[in-house]
Amino acid sequence: QVTLVESGGGSVQPGGSLRLSCAASEDTVSRYCISWYRQSATKKREGVATISGPGTTFYASVVSGRFTISRDNAKNTVYLQMQSLQPEDTGTYYCGARLACENQPDYWGQGTQVTVSS
Repeated sequence: QVTLVESGGGSVQPGGSLRLSCAASEDTVSRYCISWYRQSATKKREGVATISGPGTTFYASVVSGRFTISRDNAKNTVYLQMQSLQPEDTGTYYCGARLACENQPDYWGQGTQVTVSS
């Protein structure tokens, strides 16, 4: 059983930065494909960034150049560094894990809220 716990959300002004963390159960981040997703009241869930088991990264076009996904295998944690945040980045951010990136996640965290407003 894989457990995922997100943290790091909060409220920031446009142009600000946040770093989200997804703490995973032991030996998960180096073996699983882990993605960050977000969902809001006005948008359905969308994938934001992915890091595969070997470490390849993928980004949605709307966040490319602003968000960076990374991981620390020793801490079993995946991060999402978010810069130049805009109001449209507001939402609940979730991390999801599965063995193969082409599949939908089998395991989800509880989410962390990000609010970008002036």
